[in-house]
Amino acid sequence: MKHIPSTQTDFVIEREFDAAPEAVFHAWSDPEAKRRWSDCHTEHTTEYRLDFRPFGHETHRVAYPDGRIQQIEKVFFDIEPARRIVFAYDIQLDARRLSVSLVTVEFFAHKRGTRMVYAEQLTYLDGHEDRAERIRGTQEGLDRLGREIARR
Repeated sequence: MKHIPSTQTDFVIEREFDAAPEAVFHAWSDPEAKRRWSDCHTEHTTEYRLDFRPFGHETHRVAYPDGRIQQIEKVFFDIEPARRIVFAYDIQLDARRLSVSLVTVEFFAHKRGTRMVYAEQLTYLDGHEDRAERIRGTQEGLDRLGREIARR
């Protein structure tokens, strides 16, 4: 079997929200709120769990109509309420691990409410690469986060 080296990349997305850091953090920590804004495949989600604490897990499983199964598993390492969240996650498709990421999300009080900085470092495995899609998907998720915060 030919060895295909892993590849690494990263990206940073900043957003401003018209809400206090506590409210933005709550949208990350509350299981129902988190599912509403972070689930981009609601019609195909078969499992979602959030245990938001250090060394807690978030699990998201999707069964696509064509039979493919996607599993995302997160582990939270550092949680400082209304200040910072650090977690790692992997994405598997049909039990094949595609990537592993380390993410830091920071919340800063700002004149309008909160400036949030989302920084992700990715390692792609075995030739998989979807950086543009990953950035677009993350941006879309953060758009939904903004709508979730606005509904409060």
